[in-house]
Amino acid sequence: MEVCAVAVAGRGLVQPHEPVFAADDEALLRGRSVFETAHVYDGRPFLLDRHLARFAVSAEQLRLPPPDATECERLAELVIGACADKDLALRLYWTGRTLVATAGPIDPALEALRGRGLRLVTVPWSTGELASAKSTSYAENMAAQDAAVTAGADDALLVADDGTVLEAPTANVWWREGDHLVTPSLDLPILAGVTRGLILELAGPETVEGVFPLSRLLGSDEVFVSSSIREVMPVASVDGKAFGLGPAAHELQRQLRLRAAA
Repeated sequence: MEVCAVAVAGRGLVQPHEPVFAADDEALLRGRSVFETAHVYDGRPFLLDRHLARFAVSAEQLRLPPPDATECERLAELVIGACADKDLALRLYWTGRTLVATAGPIDPALEALRGRGLRLVTVPWSTGELASAKSTSYAENMAAQDAAVTAGADDALLVADDGTVLEAPTANVWWREGDHLVTPSLDLPILAGVTRGLILELAGPETVEGVFPLSRLLGSDEVFVSSSIREVMPVASVDGKAFGLGPAAHELQRQLRLRAAA
């Protein structure tokens, strides 16, 4: 992500390429740190309270002290105000000793991708105890994403050894069966996406959460993924099986944008 502003607790705004983490910080030595990514619409971070709540939960899972929510909000305001663009990706990082906020413009290529839909390929996945924490130990996720790109796709669909559908490396996954939406349950080792929670509110009681095999997804009418930056992103194919860019993703994206503008 291109960064246009960086702010550090106790220091305020710093130059975007200035070092902010100490060389002996466990964030660098062992990947022991957490982060959050929120979408900023017209200068306003969307659902920031929910992101900060998850930020604290992730820190607890890694046995880090809780980040200061008030300071997070202050740093977010600083970096948003320092960027010329007002539609931004806001990121917060907490290592237990250093709290950092960054902001950068949303990739304009996302809208073209939304128009054609993602191509996914399945990648076998074994999860650890911290799978539900949003930690910076994302090397395995990025390796899965790279493997998918090498295979000619846009992203990976992570599938457990027994064939259970989990999530994408940086997004939750959904599919539509007739009038019902289906998504993996948080009882599985997946991230509790903030956008996932919003979609559950927008979609209402027509959503089924559970443990489902890949064959269930491949037999569905429509597939899409959700995340803060991608929002609701339709899926055009999974392992070469084509899906139409169906109405559910389009309608949920419309409702999400309306909520963000409210």
